[in-house]
Amino acid sequence: MQYFHRTHLSPDDAIASAAEFFGQRLGPSQEEPRRRQFASPLGELTVTVRAEGGHYTLVTVWTNQPGESELDKLGRRFLTLLHAEADPAHRPIGAY
Repeated sequence: MQYFHRTHLSPDDAIASAAEFFGQRLGPSQEEPRRRQFASPLGELTVTVRAEGGHYTLVTVWTNQPGESELDKLGRRFLTLLHAEADPAHRPIGAY
């Protein structure tokens, strides 16, 4: 599955957040300047960031698992928390 989120955070801040969030839960398997890949018994997860439209950053989370898997839920949770990091008024609610 693949999920996208546009944020006002810089690409460096977004990828640092991904490394912190997923690094505590999954083992890192590949690291590039704007891309992090993680692996665990649950599967593989990749986060990429790129500048888009001036002051926006496009964050993409990809997993090799079907929707509603534990790894998918973890990816969606990260995007929700990233939204809350950029917009403190956002309330991160959800069952993932």
